[in-house]
Amino acid sequence: MRLTPVWKAAAAAALLLAATACGSSDTKAGGGGLNPPDLKAPAKLGAPEGQVNLIAWAGYVEDGSNDPKVNWVSDFEKQTGCQVHSKVAASSDEMVKLMKTGEYDAVSASGDASLRLIASGDAAPVNTGLVPNYKDVFGGLKNGAWNSVDGQMYGIPHGRGANLLMYNTQKVSPAPTSWAAVFDDAAKYKGHVTAYDSPIYIADAALYLKATRPELKIENPYALDRKQFDAAVDLLKKQNANIGEYWGDYLKEVSAFKSGDSVVGTTWQVIASLAAGEGAKVKAFVPKEGSTGWSDTWMVSAKAKHPTCAYKWLDWIVSPKVNAQVAEYFGEAPANSKACALTSDKNFCTLYHAADESYWKNIAFWNTPIEQCLDGRTDVKCVPYAKWVQAWTEIKG
Repeated sequence: MRLTPVWKAAAAAALLLAATACGSSDTKAGGGGLNPPDLKAPAKLGAPEGQVNLIAWAGYVEDGSNDPKVNWVSDFEKQTGCQVHSKVAASSDEMVKLMKTGEYDAVSASGDASLRLIASGDAAPVNTGLVPNYKDVFGGLKNGAWNSVDGQMYGIPHGRGANLLMYNTQKVSPAPTSWAAVFDDAAKYKGHVTAYDSPIYIADAALYLKATRPELKIENPYALDRKQFDAAVDLLKKQNANIGEYWGDYLKEVSAFKSGDSVVGTTWQVIASLAAGEGAKVKAFVPKEGSTGWSDTWMVSAKAKHPTCAYKWLDWIVSPKVNAQVAEYFGEAPANSKACALTSDKNFCTLYHAADESYWKNIAFWNTPIEQCLDGRTDVKCVPYAKWVQAWTEIKG
């Protein structure tokens, strides 16, 4: 794996936040509880309009300006005649706000953003037949709870990643096997525990409670009734007393594990690889309870002024060669099943479990909490995302 480009992408953007993204492999029936506006996907494409306006995470739309060796935009422009204009967003909330302006044609939405965009009518259904490379996307990324409603896709999957438990092998003993290391046993490492700084982290607590407190009857960590939600919040408030730092900028987490300020906590594979490459004695893995995770989806605006160029971009970014480049540069598992043969590091897809669908079955992809419980319950209301945001502020004090 080439770590330097990923580092440069993150440094150039200052933050590489997946913020409040979404999707859950626990609920494959897409968009449960949503009743989106009756929008139609195009039946065919017209002539390219000459440009496309994109909102993206840092590292997703590279034109050589950050690194001359990293450029998959220029060839797209040459082949399609669609000039790319992109804006890097630092959070899902920013993406949603920008999409509402109608000035952008497509967005690399993470989960909570994607469901909000679907529900509000800002994102249009996608005709996957107009995206030839969609046929090679891994099946586990299709018709997910975060990118579809009733079998209708609302975007083209881009990539995915898991939230792992990382620990310092010299300071954490015995080697942990459970998320208990950052919850019930966190006091052992008081002041040196780290956690992801986002309201969606409440789902991590819920996932742990799902395994350890069966009386709560948690089925989906993103579908929490008031009792379940309060239990997760209480667990996180107790954890807060042992937290040394909540992280959002992953370069800061690398630094904290190198210095010993952090010895155990949530991480991504790219962070674990960077930290190990910088000499930190760390290991990262999916604990026995499973993990949360994220999957990003390229979505087309319902108000797109350049829909043909937008569709051409969707097909381009998920094409095998480009998808391999993006995945390696960003640090995530590619969406296209043919991309793995084209990565520069031939072990990259093995490290990121790209083709291991059994691995992803243990990952509950981020999803947007709504009142209509995503687990299908109709006898209670679940706590919506706005309340998660409010609770997160209280948790952090």
